[in-house]
Amino acid sequence: MGTFDWDLDSGQMYLDATALEVVDLRPEEFSGTPAGLRPRLASGEETRLDARVAQALKGGRSHYGAYVRSRARDGSPGWTHIQGHILRDPHGRPYRIIGIIRDAVHDPGEPGAGGERDEGRRRLTGVVERTTAILAHARTVNDVTDILKDPEALSHLGAVSVMLGVVDGGRIHLVAEGRLGAYVPETEYTRIDAPLPLSEAVRGLRPVYLGSREEFQSRYPLLWPYIEPLDVRSGVYLPLIAQGRPIGALGLLYTRDGDFTAEEQNVLMALGSGIAQSLQRAILFEQEHDLAEGLQRAMLPRRIPEVAGARIAVRYRAARMGRDIGGDWYDVIPLDGGRVGVMIGDVEGHDTDAAAVMGQLRIALRAYISEGHTPGAAMARASAFLRELETERFATCTYAEIDLTTGACRMVRAGHLDPVVRRGDGSCHRIQVVGGLPLGLPANEPPDGRAAGTGFPVTSLDLHPGDTLLLCTDGLTDRPGQDTETGMREFMEAVRSGPADVEELADVLCDLVGDSGGGDDMALLLLRRRGAPAPRGGGPLRHSLNPGDRDAPAMARHLIRAAVAAWGAWDQADEIELAADELMTNALVHTDGVGQVSMRLTPDGRIRIEVEDTSSALPRQREAGDWAVSGRGLLLVDRLADAWGVEPRGGGKCVWCEFTIPVRPPAPGSGPGSAPDSGPDSAPGGPGAPGGPGGPGGPGPRVV
Repeated sequence: MGTFDWDLDSGQMYLDATALEVVDLRPEEFSGTPAGLRPRLASGEETRLDARVAQALKGGRSHYGAYVRSRARDGSPGWTHIQGHILRDPHGRPYRIIGIIRDAVHDPGEPGAGGERDEGRRRLTGVVERTTAILAHARTVNDVTDILKDPEALSHLGAVSVMLGVVDGGRIHLVAEGRLGAYVPETEYTRIDAPLPLSEAVRGLRPVYLGSREEFQSRYPLLWPYIEPLDVRSGVYLPLIAQGRPIGALGLLYTRDGDFTAEEQNVLMALGSGIAQSLQRAILFEQEHDLAEGLQRAMLPRRIPEVAGARIAVRYRAARMGRDIGGDWYDVIPLDGGRVGVMIGDVEGHDTDAAAVMGQLRIALRAYISEGHTPGAAMARASAFLRELETERFATCTYAEIDLTTGACRMVRAGHLDPVVRRGDGSCHRIQVVGGLPLGLPANEPPDGRAAGTGFPVTSLDLHPGDTLLLCTDGLTDRPGQDTETGMREFMEAVRSGPADVEELADVLCDLVGDSGGGDDMALLLLRRRGAPAPRGGGPLRHSLNPGDRDAPAMARHLIRAAVAAWGAWDQADEIELAADELMTNALVHTDGVGQVSMRLTPDGRIRIEVEDTSSALPRQREAGDWAVSGRGLLLVDRLADAWGVEPRGGGKCVWCEFTIPVRPPAPGSGPGSAPDSGPDSAPGGPGAPGGPGGPGGPGPRVV
């Protein structure tokens, strides 16, 4: 039995000659500090002893005692008993510890040894409890491996190194190797039938215990070259079993020598069971996350189409809760006539069901818009579609339809955030769009019994060249613990001071949320209208075709010829007028409803003629006989026009054709050309004006 004297203020510790003999240290080997005892303490004992002393100091106690496992100079194991008396100043501050250090290897029957055994049981049980509690928060396989590789966790386990292998088909993938030893590429993937301890634990579904270096060498010669240079004297390899099948194996290496007691084996088995459950949860979570992520990608548009006249940027970020998936979506729909439709929406929930409903709703709304329904009618149909799904979920949505030629924009909103417009001069403001109920909810009937209409009124505005339209979901503006207006003000300020490029601005807005908005998923869509000169000759031509109006076709021909001349295609006027007349004739002869003819100049320099009617029957080319008086209309259109086709519309169809025209000045004296900023209907040189078609001095109607 020796004595020690520890000055807490200076950190110096004095051991008498007997104390040095107890711990098997020569005087010149002892550093004079508590750290000097470290070579003679078994792995993990230093941490446990420090915790015992710290507990006594903080608890105000005057004594403490502990049995610690020690090892002699030759590595043989032993037990040492330490008792300390804490001296404190008048204010209760500890400043000195004096005590004894005693060799306890020969006193297993004394009460102290029994107390040590009880303490050992509590320590090992505490290891399992602490490790299980920490692993309960692990969500991924990397989380599990990081916890097991942590030095503090290793000291709790009493190990100096840890290896974790996951079963992957017929192999074991080594996913973690912690602290002691170098990474060995040859053991990253090993076969389950390989003569290695990890493989044997998986094959036999029972632990493999190795109590000495000689056992490592004799039983596993393939592993011995990697163990030989390490300070390892024993080890255990535990199978990780979940639901009756092996999912991996855990290897722990120790510097202690000797076999594992029955208690230690039981504790290690319990530890392996807890790690197996955590590992299985992590594997299942990653599999479910991959499935959810794939579903999310499948439900969102695979790519954003290039749209002439606009720059578009989109962003999506999944919620950092639940399954990292949600019901937010965006979409971009190129439409005919230089128009584009953009939408953004949010289905209630953050799970795979929300993503599935989102995908169905997005596709349905896209189909209604592509059919030609007005924005309000398309939104009303989508709401009815969601109700028919009977998912008990609702959705919010905003849809905007922009004519990139004129800048005219029509918006409809269903319970969603108001859109934001950043003007070309940098000013920024919210657009007060009249809103309807969220999609999927029954529409309110008007109290006076009038017709309900669509329930989704349309708001119009102009989007000038250089203006940017911003649509987003509330995941971008909500801030935990704050009101919604605070997040919206931050969003508006970021838009106002952000870069003009939509891609860069989208990145700035996503960074604005950071980690504070991780509770909800987020979708963002930005559209910036490019600056472009107005079409030559003014705006588009529109004229109604009523079956009872005999003058309607002739008036339409006059307007078409005037517009063609104004747009510099006077040498193609006959062909264009003939093709338009054939389309109008088909609409009047083969349908019963009212039709409409329109003509405009596209940004890429084409004249486009469209004839809409209320019939869903599609036109078809026929082979007319030599003496037949009809059946050649579409054949003529096909030969005359550069392109033609048919598009479905909400209440019928649209038959169109296009003519490419060269860039030339308008014909001298052509009426519409004298007023380039006005449309053909209002041009001074239009029908009935001097020099214009149908006016004095102008050519008369051309009959085909």
